[in-house]
Amino acid sequence: MENQNFKIKDEIIEKPKTRPTKKATVYDQKPTSAFISASWAALFIGMVSYCIGLWNADMLLNEKGYYFTILLFGLFSAVSVQKSVRDKLEGIPVTDIYHSISWFTTIASIVLLVIGLWNADLLLSEKGFYGMSFTLSLFAAIAVQKNTRDTKFIDEKELEK
Repeated sequence: MENQNFKIKDEIIEKPKTRPTKKATVYDQKPTSAFISASWAALFIGMVSYCIGLWNADMLLNEKGYYFTILLFGLFSAVSVQKSVRDKLEGIPVTDIYHSISWFTTIASIVLLVIGLWNADLLLSEKGFYGMSFTLSLFAAIAVQKNTRDTKFIDEKELEK
């Protein structure tokens, strides 16, 4: 067996580079009135159709209350997620616990609806109706919150000028 010589290189340890600071993104374009109207219409249609479905459903009152509460809980949670995500983007301090709770409650509202519908004595088409109107409502609530925030931001910026 041959004798091998190993050379040990001197390693230069460099100072860790610091991350560049994140620039706050400037949102300077106001949402169009068509998008604002479509967002509000989607929210109204989703919520009203969900509630009409509950009103006409052949369920006990406590079941109707459960599904209505899930709708309200989901809407509030979705708006809270949108707000915390947007605050972080704009450099507004948001605690990690609030951000995490917002995501958790949004996911929990969806899971609770799925569990409720899975165990409900409803036709598959009725279950699909509640799932779709709930999803439409959550998406629309996020869009309405975003539009409201964008519009307010632009209006305040124009007042400063």
